[in-house]
Amino acid sequence: MLNLVTKIQKAISSWWSEFTLQTKLMAAATLVVSLVMSGLTFWAVNLIQLDARISDTRFGSDLSLLLATNTAPLIADNDFAGLARFSGRFFRSTSSVRYILYADQEGDIFFGIPYSQAEIQNSLTIKRRIQLPDNYVPDSDLPFIRQHKTPNGEITDVFVPLRHDGNYLGVLAIGINPNATIVASSNLTRDVTISVFITIWVMVILGNVFNALMITKPIKELLFGVKNIADKNFKQRINLPLRGELGELISSFNLMAEKLEHYEEQNIEELTSEKAKLETLVSTIADGAVLVDTEMRIILANTTARKIFSWDHQNVIGESILHHLPAELTTKLTKPLYDFANQLGLTSHRESVSDPLVQGAELLKKDLAQGDEFRISLTKPVRRTVRVLLTQVLDREKENVRGIALTVQDITREVELNEAKSQFISNVSHELRTPLFNIKSFIETLSEYGEDLTEIQKKEFLETANHETDRLSRLVNDVLDLSRLESSHSYDLCAVDLTQPIEQTLRSCQLNAKDKGITLEKEVESDLPLVLGHYDLLLQVFTNLVGNALKFTNSGGVVTVRAFKAPEMIELGVPLVRIEVKDTGIGIAPEDKEAIFERFFRVENRVHTLEGTGLGLSIVKNIIDKHNSQVFISSEEGMGTSFWFDLPAYQEEQEQQFSPENGVEEEELVVNTSLNVEP
Repeated sequence: MLNLVTKIQKAISSWWSEFTLQTKLMAAATLVVSLVMSGLTFWAVNLIQLDARISDTRFGSDLSLLLATNTAPLIADNDFAGLARFSGRFFRSTSSVRYILYADQEGDIFFGIPYSQAEIQNSLTIKRRIQLPDNYVPDSDLPFIRQHKTPNGEITDVFVPLRHDGNYLGVLAIGINPNATIVASSNLTRDVTISVFITIWVMVILGNVFNALMITKPIKELLFGVKNIADKNFKQRINLPLRGELGELISSFNLMAEKLEHYEEQNIEELTSEKAKLETLVSTIADGAVLVDTEMRIILANTTARKIFSWDHQNVIGESILHHLPAELTTKLTKPLYDFANQLGLTSHRESVSDPLVQGAELLKKDLAQGDEFRISLTKPVRRTVRVLLTQVLDREKENVRGIALTVQDITREVELNEAKSQFISNVSHELRTPLFNIKSFIETLSEYGEDLTEIQKKEFLETANHETDRLSRLVNDVLDLSRLESSHSYDLCAVDLTQPIEQTLRSCQLNAKDKGITLEKEVESDLPLVLGHYDLLLQVFTNLVGNALKFTNSGGVVTVRAFKAPEMIELGVPLVRIEVKDTGIGIAPEDKEAIFERFFRVENRVHTLEGTGLGLSIVKNIIDKHNSQVFISSEEGMGTSFWFDLPAYQEEQEQQFSPENGVEEEELVVNTSLNVEP
């Protein structure tokens, strides 16, 4: 039984949920109106019935007093025949009287209409008594009235004490029928009210059925179609055979869906192309770009950012950025990120801008929207320095924050370059100050004490000043050479016999090598072909490489300059000449090999040697680059170092001019000389 009730409740609940809110409100309003009208109607019926009862009570009271007044003398004289005649005429004269009963003082009925006491009494005669109400008072002059219901309808009972000459004779009981007209009217009103109530609900139910069939179903179909359109399902159509406004609405919906589908087909390729362009642009920019929402979830991360933070093999989209940043960045950016995310639309211009709090909020909002910059040194996954710029992404009204854009720049190179420049300035300052001080000192000594000095001392002072002047010239020349090489200056390449610049270099370095106890050796093949190059630039390359080798080779070491045909190129039939400068010095640490050709970088800093500017190998690299080749290094600490590069053999009509503006030669060389092959 309980399960049946539960099922019925679920069925009713499911049936009720199918109706729209408007239908439910209409049903509720109809119920309220019908209940109010029914209540008013039943109240009116009860009021009519109450008035009828009051009327019946008054009528019964007057009628019973009249009858009692006329029958009391007859009862006192025991004139029962006259009592019967008078009561009979009285009963027949009005239809409102249902019964008339006379009882003696003990309550025994001695006469009544429509029944009466038997004429002859015997031992079998049943004596009838009247049951008087508990509130009946025999001594009262007023009748006692009550109403009670019987199978034949409601009756008004009137009990009147019978008195004559002050003697209590008994009681007269009269039954009064209700007013037939009023009863019929009341019943008619009640029946009409019930009929109207039923009719209203029948109309409501029929209206709901019509609404469900003709209105609710099309509206549900339209709602379902709109949801599909919102989900970009432009193939949605509604097929309902309706006319009128709903039919026009459905036709308009189908036309809109058709146009949207057509528009999508026309523009999907263009949108896809634009999206691909944007993604390509973001993914290929040099700076890292990361976009997060206000919950710190990553929305976008380009290729550069993934490389910087080692996210290449991680799916970080949708996850918190604070869980994937390096520890140094997480510590530094957590508070600024949340400050940016929580900085919503601060103040409207409609508010009073004279309020200092409003002005401060506006300034803070402006500063946050422009962004904030952080420079942080990272140790993992690799040691580097990054610059992070935070910028708010606002909505179209520029009132609320929709996300935060992080621009990440790897400035490790910039930091290292600045450090190298600072070191270079310090070195150049020292290098300039020392020879200038020496020149000044010796010249002042010659000027003030020249007469007191011997010729040998004067010559020694002048040689020292000359040596310091040469030293100063070399420093200035190195700076000028590097500047010229990195500028747009062009050089003519022509045939060069490598034997000449090699021998000139060895002659100029012979004295220095002898002073340090180092042996200079030359190994040049006898049939070495001419190469395509620039004599002065190649001479500078040999001078820098040999000078660098002498600087880091201890006494007793050997510095060798070799020139020979590249064996790999011989096998390939490509005419290339390889030049190698090899020493037996202290070697170069592996961590320095990457930066050995950088400007301002000085390995001698690590061996506590202050001589030099750190530009020699950078100049070498730039010169070899201008020869469309590449310089290589092979070194082992304590075993020595070897630098080598390849130059193409000179051929007829091969002279070229190199312009650093375009980074390539005017005539492309047939041979690629940038092969990383160790000798």
